[in-house]
Amino acid sequence: MADTATNLERIELTTKPARAKTVTAKPVRLLQQYFYFFMSLLIAAVVVFGFSHTVEVRLIHGVPRRPFLLWVHGVIFSGWVLFFIFQSLLVRTHNVRLHRTLGWFGAALGSAVFVVGVSTGIVMSRFRIQYFHGERAVPNLAISFYDVAAFAVPFALAILWRKKPEYHRRLILLATCALTSAAFGRFPAHILPPGWFFVGVDFLVLLGVARDLIVDKRVHRVYAVGLPVFVVCQCMVLYTVLNNPPYWVNIANAILR
Repeated sequence: MADTATNLERIELTTKPARAKTVTAKPVRLLQQYFYFFMSLLIAAVVVFGFSHTVEVRLIHGVPRRPFLLWVHGVIFSGWVLFFIFQSLLVRTHNVRLHRTLGWFGAALGSAVFVVGVSTGIVMSRFRIQYFHGERAVPNLAISFYDVAAFAVPFALAILWRKKPEYHRRLILLATCALTSAAFGRFPAHILPPGWFFVGVDFLVLLGVARDLIVDKRVHRVYAVGLPVFVVCQCMVLYTVLNNPPYWVNIANAILR
């Protein structure tokens, strides 16, 4: 009987840690399998929520009528978010071959995001100066150009390193997060204070950092390099917007002529 009791105790001691290990492993597996798909849905929710506060007044029924390019901008940028969701879903459902095939369409779509983003920034700055005598149009052009650049650089690297999945997926996430600053900038002030839109962008990137720490126990170098670069560039852009230095005024005026 004593031997039986001892054996039972040993069995209990060996089974309890295994049960605890299973419990803690489940959230990690969920992050491994669903994180990027969840992030694609979260980014879509941010975009829809942010622009829902301004799209009717500033676009659909805007007075004076907004340039047609702004509509193109909305379609292209929305298309990128939807494409990001679809590509994340393909990976989640193990349709990797189709994901890679459609990647070339994504390369074309991302290139369109860059071209249309730069063009829209210029056209809308001219529009504000012409119709609203916008004193902030020149400094705010820096935000538009930075957002497009913050998308374009990770996007280009993601294409370059498309055969390195761990780099590729994080770079695409970085690029897509960069596009959300305009949506965060339209959040109500009681949710996100005016001018804090870059905080929203960095929060999304920090979710990727948190995922790596939980799942991989380390921060991937894409985030280790990308997030600090984002923050430094964001500070430089905000300095430009707030102080309107002469060098930027000269550059912006030359672009807007």
